[in-house]
Amino acid sequence: MNTTHAEAGHIDPSAVHIDLRQAISNLDALPAMPVIAQKLLELQTDTEEGEREVLQLIEQDPQISAKIIGLANSPIIGATRKITTVSAAAMLLGSTRVKSVATGIAIMSLMSAAPAGQLNMQKLWLHSFGIAFGMLGIAQAMPAEFRPQDEDIFLAGMLHDIGYLVLAFLDPNRSNQLHAQLAAQADRPALAIEHEMLEIGHDELGAELARHWNLPEEITAVLRHHHAPDAAAAAAQPLVRMINLTEKLLPSFGMHEHVEPGIGAEEWEALGIDPAQAAEIKVRVEEQAELAELAVVLASV
Repeated sequence: MNTTHAEAGHIDPSAVHIDLRQAISNLDALPAMPVIAQKLLELQTDTEEGEREVLQLIEQDPQISAKIIGLANSPIIGATRKITTVSAAAMLLGSTRVKSVATGIAIMSLMSAAPAGQLNMQKLWLHSFGIAFGMLGIAQAMPAEFRPQDEDIFLAGMLHDIGYLVLAFLDPNRSNQLHAQLAAQADRPALAIEHEMLEIGHDELGAELARHWNLPEEITAVLRHHHAPDAAAAAAQPLVRMINLTEKLLPSFGMHEHVEPGIGAEEWEALGIDPAQAAEIKVRVEEQAELAELAVVLASV
């Protein structure tokens, strides 16, 4: 007599429909923030002691150290000698930037624990890294009083799409289905497909994880509203619009995530930027993304 999976106590994951809104309210279902990321977020780089503690912490992690050193050796950085230590990388890149990139790398290490399936982890990593660096091209054109700190820019860019990882943790089967549809319907906005299939988007999933991790409110706002920068809750958060514009300028960098094309003058003006600078900024953003891609390649060698 044959025994069915159900009789054997096994459940076909494709037959299970998880209520994602209920699942994200269950803190035990969400991934924990990596310990090294928690420690890095607690440390400050505005004192010599804090800077030393940050570098020592990074040096203890071979993967993070390799990516930081790879970034410092990228041709676009223009180092005059080969960088072989985290300390030397920090002298070249600045300790704040090193801390921010290291924190993002630590958090994105969750990729190795998530069931990848149809979600291309390498492309998600490259997209996140590219957007984080691309945002710097916009930041350079912003008035100093509006410009966020580099530390916040990098962290926001690295984490803005982490909701896709949350979905892979909570419901691997529907994560697979979603990414198959995102590829099949590449000309449709990602959020439209997500709400059609899941009744929730990666923006909301990511923001709930940010709240679970007690990340700063401005970072949570980025995760929640980066596809809707005109939302009332995003109005006072320049990081939200910076990511929205960067994704429009880099529509196919790394993971393809369709966004509505075109940038109006009012979108630049909302960041205190003269729209006449748009072409120049686009070039800078693409150069920064190229730097990110080189860093990822060098770090993976």
